[in-house]
Amino acid sequence: MLKELTHIADVKIHLSSEPEVYVVYDRNVAWVVKDFPWKALPIETSESRKTLETVEGICRWLVEQNASRSALILAVGGGITTDMAGFAASIYKRGIRYANLPTTLLSQVDAAIGGKTGVNLDGYKNMLGAFRMPEATFISADVLRTLPQRELRSGLAELLKTFLLADGKAYETALLHGVTQELILKAARIKEDIVGRDPFEKGERAKLNLGHTFGHAIEHASAGSIPHGEAVAMGIILAARLGESLGISTIGLSRGLKADFEAAGLPTDCPYPLETLKDAMAKDKKALGGGKVKFVIPVTPGEVVFHEMNPYDLHFDTK
Repeated sequence: MLKELTHIADVKIHLSSEPEVYVVYDRNVAWVVKDFPWKALPIETSESRKTLETVEGICRWLVEQNASRSALILAVGGGITTDMAGFAASIYKRGIRYANLPTTLLSQVDAAIGGKTGVNLDGYKNMLGAFRMPEATFISADVLRTLPQRELRSGLAELLKTFLLADGKAYETALLHGVTQELILKAARIKEDIVGRDPFEKGERAKLNLGHTFGHAIEHASAGSIPHGEAVAMGIILAARLGESLGISTIGLSRGLKADFEAAGLPTDCPYPLETLKDAMAKDKKALGGGKVKFVIPVTPGEVVFHEMNPYDLHFDTK
């Protein structure tokens, strides 16, 4: 459930009736939790530290605190933090509750919503995890004020992605006016609505993977040096080019999206040849049986479709 906060401190009011709250936070945002009255664990956050070992450390800390099955974890940080804290909540004592206070734009519009939790395995994104819905996701504009510009741009890619698959008018508004609190909440609610109809990604929810099949492969090839949002932006352009090669996407869509993204400050040119990405796409956690992958293809802003094919059969111009 999305809850908008006027001030960060309001989270204390929302959780005042909770008997046990334990905070797991990204040490880079210690200023957010400094006035919280609960016990707190700082963690290091990077794709290389998004592992079972880190999750085990969270669980050991909970044991040390004598956290019971009535406890609630409050995850404070970006998507890596909410993914790992949520995964820890899903397995500690066979499952306790958690809530998210996302502190990046990307996590506010995507990663902290929908109950996907997990860690990486051998460089492959989120190969281990579980669906575990948060009790609440608290959205606060306050926490974005210290966010670096590159992090804001990374989140912008996910915001634009959400509007590309569901709201063409909001997509145009975001391009004209940039990121606003109203647009953040609109994107978050679009994802929340889709997840509510398809919580375990059996159908419609897979649309949210627009740009992600290519994007995750780009992240893997870069060994984490390309941030998730930037990789998704590149992935959306590649998905549009694939769609054009198949006669699915509107002619010229990839060129138009490329111009839009570049005007918004997002990178659009994948630095790797298609052949480099194919192995990672074939091993993607969402890969289907028979060697096929379900690609999300943009038709026009506000509309996407699914197309299943073997990534080794991809042959289209990536430039």
